[in-house]
Amino acid sequence: TILTPFIAPYSPEAQHSHAILMPPSWEQTGSVEFFFGTDDLGRDIFSRVLHGVQLTFGMSLLIVLASLTIGTIIGAISGMMTGLKSSILGHLFDALLSIPSLLMAILVVAVMGPGLTNVFWAVGIALVPQFIRAIHQAVHDELQKEYVTAARLDGANTFEIFWYVIMPNVWDVLIIQVTMAISAAILDVAALGFLSLGAQAPSPEWGAMMAQGLDNLLLAPWTITIPGAAILITVLSINL
Repeated sequence: TILTPFIAPYSPEAQHSHAILMPPSWEQTGSVEFFFGTDDLGRDIFSRVLHGVQLTFGMSLLIVLASLTIGTIIGAISGMMTGLKSSILGHLFDALLSIPSLLMAILVVAVMGPGLTNVFWAVGIALVPQFIRAIHQAVHDELQKEYVTAARLDGANTFEIFWYVIMPNVWDVLIIQVTMAISAAILDVAALGFLSLGAQAPSPEWGAMMAQGLDNLLLAPWTITIPGAAILITVLSINL
């Protein structure tokens, strides 16, 4: 993600008129000059996939970081509540989670319009309820433990109980939720790009690249399968 400008052999928009729809280098008619082949405009797919890491994976990291910050604050505050307030908030978060993140992102983009900036807000808004619910439930469960009662009897205030007693036991839940959210964000960003609701042509975002290659699916399947494989490998590696 960081080193793409130094690794990619060509600019993602550079067109090579002598190499239109050239197959990948492992094909007989391919050339190592264009390792993953080229698209219908002669653009190097290898360079575009590398630049797409910044848009698909890099943006997903930023989205999750923003959602994590907002979700942790709201989830921690709601989780520390007890009684009727806590019960109402718990059911409210359950209701929000019943809406798939991609559907919520599509609804937000439909209102705000297509574009990468709007995708950031759309996917971020869609992921926040997941963080709120996970943190709310984890904090609420920890509050019932005996060591929290012991800390309270020792004179610890609410903030000390939260930060020094509860949070050390919530980090593992948070880490698992972050990895799941990064995978979901990558798939959502790519799906919005594929539906032409996110990154617009000639952007090298992986979902948009797949959409741009649809017209040449039978003639040049590598224009779709290679960015698709990039999405698959990235999500799989994060989950593992």
